[in-house]
Amino acid sequence: MSSILPFTPPIVKRLLGWKKGEQNGQEEKWCEKAVKSLVKKLKKTGQLDELEKAITTQSANTKCITIPRSLDGRLQVSHRKGLPHVIYCRLWRWPDLHSHHELRAMELCEFAFNMKKDEVCVNPYHYQRVETPVLPPVLVPRHTEIPAEFPPLEDYTHSIPENTNFPAGIEPQSNIPETPPPGYLSEDGETSDHQMNHSMDAGSPNLSPNPMSPAHSNLDLQPVTYCEPAFWCSISYYELNQRVGETFHASQPSMTVDGFTDPSNSERFCLGLLSNVNRNAAVELTRRHIGRGVRLYYIGGEVFAECLSDSAIFVQSPNCNQRYGWHPATVCKIPPGCNLKIFNNQEFAALLAQSVNQGFEAVYQLTRMCTIRMSFVKGWGAEYRRQTVTSTPCWIELHLNGPLQWLDKVLTQMGSPSIRCSSVS
Repeated sequence: MSSILPFTPPIVKRLLGWKKGEQNGQEEKWCEKAVKSLVKKLKKTGQLDELEKAITTQSANTKCITIPRSLDGRLQVSHRKGLPHVIYCRLWRWPDLHSHHELRAMELCEFAFNMKKDEVCVNPYHYQRVETPVLPPVLVPRHTEIPAEFPPLEDYTHSIPENTNFPAGIEPQSNIPETPPPGYLSEDGETSDHQMNHSMDAGSPNLSPNPMSPAHSNLDLQPVTYCEPAFWCSISYYELNQRVGETFHASQPSMTVDGFTDPSNSERFCLGLLSNVNRNAAVELTRRHIGRGVRLYYIGGEVFAECLSDSAIFVQSPNCNQRYGWHPATVCKIPPGCNLKIFNNQEFAALLAQSVNQGFEAVYQLTRMCTIRMSFVKGWGAEYRRQTVTSTPCWIELHLNGPLQWLDKVLTQMGSPSIRCSSVS
């Protein structure tokens, strides 16, 4: 706390004393400015005592602490913008908070951010962290009769998929999480400049694990549990039909794939640095338009893709397509500033439990659900000149490691050969 200036008001010092996490010098100064900014606003409305009460008692049984909502919903503190409830929840509760996707307002909060009122509550104890649901283990017969060789895996690389546009006329339902607000605060404080975000989340399909069929009811069943891997997904980058560069392994719950040239780190996969001697003019032109690319979130057992680029991205996610009743190979266009839920662990768990009853081949076919393809700038499908993903100039392929490893364990338990289950096996 030695970096605090001698003129810092006592109330600011007291509030900073409750700050969570360790910050470096620059971050420490920014936190102080964020608290000073809030104190200045609350002095005018007489809410300072309530803020101190909430922070010191760490109780949700305190009043809403509100500040005026800005036009884009974000708060600027010393050249950095972020959502106000995220800023103060990070400061006083969860220093590892990455995104608004990780927060849910409590029912008692009358000015929650998602209510879009003129005032927004920044009481950090009026928000809860979204917890990752525990997936039930899949009950698998100790051994089942398996085919002599692996069945052919359905592959959509060379088929001509259908197309759909965001948001495709899907009516929101009452049980949907709130539409994600404009902008977000990433770990490094960068924010989205888009004015509108739309979520295409229309609820989950009516899936539930089926009881074992009578033929299996007397068998010795083994529970196979889901384990969270160190790297939740692996990302490969392609130009036309050629893979370029090394595979990126994502460990952070929020990361971007962009067209810039900074060396990649745990939160960024930068495509601008990658070289390819076979690169043609069309690929070169497309690469210039990737820009800020796509942000991928893995939060609460769900994967979201948010288009940060000024050009649309195009996504082929069999899990998402099943949720909306589309053909599994459908390609969905996501315009700039919009985000789409592209995978849900609970839906996959229910499908896996059902497929076990249908035998080895049904389980093996779920492998394709764990692969998501995404192209930048240029789309593909029946409505486009490019009809296969390998015809698009720049695209990525995501392998979801947790579901793939779970499938591998289930197939092994069913008595499969000792071949690793992957998108290319």
